[in-house]
Amino acid sequence: MNSSIPASFRTLDLNLLRIFDEVMAERSLTRAAHNLSLTQPAVSNAVRRLRDALDDELVRRHGHGIEPTPRALALWPSVREALRQLQEAIVPSTFVPHEANNTFILAMADATAAELMGGLARQLQTEAPGVSLRVVPLTTRDPRSLLADGVADIALGYFPAVLTDLTGRVQAGEAVSFEHQRLYAGEYVCVMRQGHPMADQPITLDAYCAARHLLVSFSGRPYGFVDEALATIGRQRRIVLTVNQFFTAGQVVVNSDLLTVLPRHFVPTTGMGDQLVLRELPLNVPPVHVEALWHRRQQHDSAHQWLRGQLLQVAQAAFSAKEWG
Repeated sequence: MNSSIPASFRTLDLNLLRIFDEVMAERSLTRAAHNLSLTQPAVSNAVRRLRDALDDELVRRHGHGIEPTPRALALWPSVREALRQLQEAIVPSTFVPHEANNTFILAMADATAAELMGGLARQLQTEAPGVSLRVVPLTTRDPRSLLADGVADIALGYFPAVLTDLTGRVQAGEAVSFEHQRLYAGEYVCVMRQGHPMADQPITLDAYCAARHLLVSFSGRPYGFVDEALATIGRQRRIVLTVNQFFTAGQVVVNSDLLTVLPRHFVPTTGMGDQLVLRELPLNVPPVHVEALWHRRQQHDSAHQWLRGQLLQVAQAAFSAKEWG
């Protein structure tokens, strides 16, 4: 036996970890016992044994339930992931679409949802009628914490800083916890209302920088990828308003003299296309690639693999080959 393994781990009953996971998930010894088909005294005894092994209280009574200690909160994600991997290795699941009743949570902006969710809903109706989707707002350009915490199964969006960081870590020989896949390339254009003073002529860089702008910002930070491109040539624009939805941006622009930047493909879906004027941006901006991003623990999960395949099919159907890159 390897003497470098601490005695507390060598003698640990690993069944205690399964009980610990259920207690943490339910925040209740009674509910955990019911889910595990055990008595509450048996669960209490298991928690006591794990406390002794780890030399930590782990949970305390709080109201009608329990409250984890900081050590328990730090330990739980690793225990849950280890149990999931063990279960998958011993009893690998097979996803059967027409029999499934999974619920998937997708985080994305409204422009991405407008392009993909109609096609995905049709796919589900015909192939997996028991499967449900929940779309939640994408509130950050770095959704890795949402994926790590299980708040979302997949995040869809433009994540250049995340991809740069992941690529750098891989090149440095570090392990990474996230995977990604290109879905489509979006073309962004300058948008203004019909009758805007700048609507009847090409937009010069000077005029663009002098105008008043609206920015779609998930975090509320008044700085986006266009501002990054402007900074590289020593220019800047004046952002006077930020909103967190592309549809809201269209509504504001229709009723003001503000300029905004929207995905070209999104404008027709707003129902305001005949009230808006689209113009090419007067500067070069990097391609806006929309990616699907997910946690690596779900890489080989058959249900997750199926969902990723459906998203890719819908994106391919929605965008011509010329737009892919």
